[in-house]
Amino acid sequence: MTKKKKIYSKQFKIDAVKLVTEQGYKAAEAARNLGIHPNVLRHWVNRFKEDSNHSFPGKGHMTPEKEELNRLIKENKRLRMEHEILKKAAAFFAKESM
Repeated sequence: MTKKKKIYSKQFKIDAVKLVTEQGYKAAEAARNLGIHPNVLRHWVNRFKEDSNHSFPGKGHMTPEKEELNRLIKENKRLRMEHEILKKAAAFFAKESM
């Protein structure tokens, strides 16, 4: 028996966070009323406090910093591969010219 991961909309998460941050509910009480685990709500509150503009970007979406990091990681990998190819080609042609 496997549990499916529940997916909540961005607006649901924001509204849940506002119950705690603006309306003064305790996280446990708000979570119980919403039918979610209190630790999930606390996590949402922490993420919202860190960066309210980029919190809860949605499935498959990343913050601009993470997008840039992923782009740089991919570029680094590509450049390393190109470097290895060029080293092998240089070694091949150096050996051939002897």
